[in-house]
Amino acid sequence: MKREIKTTNDGSKTLFINDLNENYHSHHGALQEAEHVFIKNGLNLINDYEINILELGFGTGLNVLVTINEYLKTDKNHIINYFSLEKYPINESEIKDLAYFDLFDNPEFKNIYQKIHQSDWGKSVEIINGFNLKKIECDFFNLKDIELPKINLVYYDCFGARVQPDLWEKPLFEMVSDKMNINGLLTTYSSKGSVRRILQELNFKVEKKQGPPGKREMINAVKL
Repeated sequence: MKREIKTTNDGSKTLFINDLNENYHSHHGALQEAEHVFIKNGLNLINDYEINILELGFGTGLNVLVTINEYLKTDKNHIINYFSLEKYPINESEIKDLAYFDLFDNPEFKNIYQKIHQSDWGKSVEIINGFNLKKIECDFFNLKDIELPKINLVYYDCFGARVQPDLWEKPLFEMVSDKMNINGLLTTYSSKGSVRRILQELNFKVEKKQGPPGKREMINAVKL
């Protein structure tokens, strides 16, 4: 798939897929979307000592970076194990041109950004003390065959239903649910009624939340 880099309204960059007419992130702001959906309405709601995060999908790596940024703001007396699935990894040129480390004041973020992208697929790597990343190159529908610890936070960040409707249907949500702990949280930018109903059928408590800039609503869902 041919991709090009575009700058979103908050100054952060994203990738645009020409064939699908689809951005990896909101054109209103890639960084502010990630922080709103996955940090404010995700990570900051979890109080466990050991946090196992499952992300669908890794994409540009921005969600990993904002998660590390938030982790560094805490007293770091907990552990994060971050598992991220991706079928189409981006290339070295795109990684270089996105340059997400420039979005953060911490001078260490260039090294952290490089370590995130240079870490081997399929291997758990300690990016910083207490934060472990395992990138898994696979189709999302292979999730059922992947051995994971019980997940207590899901970043559901698939491409939109307009271009990949199968990623927003019951079979994949069932696989995700099977990997989650009771009281685990799934957070996503989507607010589709069909997604809410599927999650409710799978015994999630679903709550509509205020969406990131440019989007009225999003979903949080807690596994009961």
